[in-house]
Amino acid sequence: MRKYLLAGVLVLAATAVQAADGVYVGASVGKSDLTDVFGDGFNLDPNGVAWKAILGFRPIDFFAVEANYLDFGSQTKAFGPGTQSADAKAFAAYGLGIVPLPYLDAFAKIGAARWKLDGDIQGGGQFFSFNTHGTQFAYGGGVQANWGPFSARFEYDGFDIRNTNGINMYTVGATWTFL
Repeated sequence: MRKYLLAGVLVLAATAVQAADGVYVGASVGKSDLTDVFGDGFNLDPNGVAWKAILGFRPIDFFAVEANYLDFGSQTKAFGPGTQSADAKAFAAYGLGIVPLPYLDAFAKIGAARWKLDGDIQGGGQFFSFNTHGTQFAYGGGVQANWGPFSARFEYDGFDIRNTNGINMYTVGATWTFL
């Protein structure tokens, strides 16, 4: 009986793993954390919603490549007689190492992110505007549950942005694989 049970589990695991291979698209929403913009204690969108769009290709069970468009949010905040505002976005490309388990995948990702941070500070007859961008090493990881071509995922993305304490993004999302 144990042999049949083990064989059944292995067949189901192989079916679940194979169902996730191919081109996939998806979207995620969550929370970003960009703190201490230009060293003045201003935090970008600490209570807002961040989101990302996902496009990927998984040619084999253990590896995928993925492109993400990430919108970390924006915020305007009053301080004294003026206001501060900031907006951050990025495009990232990753290679994913995947550990396929029955109906669940764990993954780690490394790559590069091209980011842009815009904002301004106004008040007391003064105006300061900034538009900064760069390319940084990006990293992350997560887990996803698979049901045929549909996957639900929880993941983390992180990288450095000049003149801040870096950015972290936690999201929950879904992908659809075109088999």
